[in-house]
Amino acid sequence: MPDFAAARRNMVDTQLRTYDVTSHRLLDAVEATARESFVPEHLRDLAYTDQPIVVTAGGASRQLLAPMVLARLLQALDVKPGDKVLDCAGGSGYGAAIAAGLGATVTALEESADMAEHMRQCLAAAGVAGIAVQSGDLEAGAPLAAPFDVIVVHGAAEAEPLGLAAQLADGGRLGIILGHGRAGRAIVMTRNGGVFGRRTVLDAAAPDLQAFALKREFAF
Repeated sequence: MPDFAAARRNMVDTQLRTYDVTSHRLLDAVEATARESFVPEHLRDLAYTDQPIVVTAGGASRQLLAPMVLARLLQALDVKPGDKVLDCAGGSGYGAAIAAGLGATVTALEESADMAEHMRQCLAAAGVAGIAVQSGDLEAGAPLAAPFDVIVVHGAAEAEPLGLAAQLADGGRLGIILGHGRAGRAIVMTRNGGVFGRRTVLDAAAPDLQAFALKREFAF
């Protein structure tokens, strides 16, 4: 059997620490979160390689972000104990589990009821409790639980999701990858009253999320 705990420590030391992940709280939360519980059984040997992994449930599929990309994005979002976090399109729930390990109160949102149930099962298998898992429209967010201090979107959008960002509290932060295909960049949007600032965190790519695709108009 693979020594997943040793592989996890090695990932933290050789991938995250060397990729400008300097938050000790975040590194500790990652080392305490069993990524192998969130990937398909036949791919568990790859759980601690720095690559995205596809998870499926029913007819739905998601791609877990590569650990280095996820860690850099979470570090930029500066998740603090007591923060309210909305985790969107996180698939099996690995990112939500790390946010909970940072002391946040987490609501996890998936489009598919099958994927939401799969997330509940993975969280339970990893021993992570207290995350409220919902299914529904990603663009609509979770208005009954808003406002949020942090919103994490595990995928790419063609434009900033201003509707979702409206569910941020004042001073709240939203992380997402903007771009299409292999050309993208992870950004953090910050709310200050009715104004949103933004900064680039790193170049990154992720699957497009149809919920945040630009609406096309047909010309005749």
